[in-house]
Amino acid sequence: MEMAQVLMGVTLLLMVWGKTPLYLTAILGSSLAALAAGFPVAGKAEVTLLKLINGGLNPVIADMTGVLLFVGILETSGFLKVIIQKVMAWGSKLGGAPGITAAGSLAAGCIGALTGFTQPAITAVITGPAATKLGMDPNKTAGLAAHAGHFGNFAGFTHPTQVAVVATAAIGFGAINVVGAIVGLSIILFSCLRLVREMKQKKELVSQMLVDEVEKSFENEMPFGFGTAIAPFLLFCLGFILGYPVFLVGTVCAVMTVLLAKMPVSRGENAMLAGVGKIATPLVATISFLFMSGVMNKIGLVQTISDIMGPAVAVAPIQTMLIVSALAGFFTQSNAASVAIDVPFLQVVLAAGADPLTAACAAAGGSAVMQYYLTGGPVAALSTVIPVVEGSNLKDANRFQRPAMLFGFLVLFVITGFMTVLR
Repeated sequence: MEMAQVLMGVTLLLMVWGKTPLYLTAILGSSLAALAAGFPVAGKAEVTLLKLINGGLNPVIADMTGVLLFVGILETSGFLKVIIQKVMAWGSKLGGAPGITAAGSLAAGCIGALTGFTQPAITAVITGPAATKLGMDPNKTAGLAAHAGHFGNFAGFTHPTQVAVVATAAIGFGAINVVGAIVGLSIILFSCLRLVREMKQKKELVSQMLVDEVEKSFENEMPFGFGTAIAPFLLFCLGFILGYPVFLVGTVCAVMTVLLAKMPVSRGENAMLAGVGKIATPLVATISFLFMSGVMNKIGLVQTISDIMGPAVAVAPIQTMLIVSALAGFFTQSNAASVAIDVPFLQVVLAAGADPLTAACAAAGGSAVMQYYLTGGPVAALSTVIPVVEGSNLKDANRFQRPAMLFGFLVLFVITGFMTVLR
C-alpha cells in the first residue's frame, strides 16, 4: 500500500504540474497504483480494477446528456443568439459600455455553464469593440468580458471538476449551481459597477449617433421574438429548480424548441445529437477522475491525507476545504488540474462529517474563482479575449480583474459560512 500511495502521489503531482496529458495521467497513474496495491484486474475479489472503473460511471453522466441535448437544438434553432442579443441590448440600456460588456460576459458564462467550455471571446468580439467605441478602457473591457469563466465553471453542468465534485459528494446538480451563479454574478457585477463609477467620473461625451449605432447592432433579425426564444430556457430552469431529472427536462425542452422553431423533427433530432457530441471531454473526465478517486480511497491515501490535515479539518472543515481549493486554483491556474487536489481533500472533509453540499461548494468554488488570478487563464479566458479587444494587453487586463476575484472569494466564504451555520 505504501508503494501504491507513492505512485498515486506522483500521479497527482504530475496532474498539478500540468505538463502531462491530464486525463491519461489520471487513468494510467491510478491503474499503476491499483496494481501496485495488489488489486486484480477483474474477478470476484472485493476490489478490482474493473469495479473501480465501473464506479466512474456515475448517474451525473445522464444529467450532462440532457443538458447537451437541449443546448444542441438551442444553438441550431437560433434561439440562443436571440437570447444573447437581447441580454446585451438590456445591458446597453441599463449600464452603457460597462453594461454591454457585463451582459456579454454573463451570456458567455451561461453558454459555458451549459456546454462545459466557456469561451468569452464569443460575445467579446461584439461587446468589446462596442464598449471601447463608447469610451471604455480596452484593458478593463477585456477584463470584464473574461469574467465569464468564473460563472461558466462554477454554475455549470459539464466542467470536469464540477462534475467530479458533484459525483464525489453525491449531491446531484441543483443548489451548487445556484451558489455558483451567485458567486459568478457577484464577480461580474463588482467589475461592472467599478467601471460605471469610473465612466461617470470621466464624464466623456459620446454622441447619440454612436450610441444608436451600437444599440442597433443588438437588434433581433431572426423570424421569432425574444419571448418565443426564452420560453424553453425558462422551462428548463423551472424543471431544474423543482428537482425533476435533468435528462428528462432537457429532452422535453429540446422538443419544445423544435416545435417553436417550426423545424423538421428529423433535423431537430440531428441538432440535439450534435449537442451531445460535446460530451466527449466531460465524459472521459468524469470516468477518469472518479476512477482515480476510488483508487485513492482503496489504497488508503485519503486516510493518510486525513491524518496529516486532521487538526485543521477537525476545527474548520469547510473553511479548510475552501482555502485548499483556492490555493489549488491559484497555483495550477487551471480548474481542471485542481481536481487532483480538490477531490481527495473533499473525501477527507466528507469523512470528517461535513455537509456534502457545503463541502462541494467549497471544493468546486475555490479553484473556479482563483484559477485566473495570476494570469487570467494561461490557455483560455482572458488570453482569448485580448485579440478581439483592440488596444488591450494581458497584464493590465488581468490586474483589473483581481479585486473582483477576491470579492467573489469573499462572497463564497460568506455563503459557505451561512450554509455551515444553517446546516
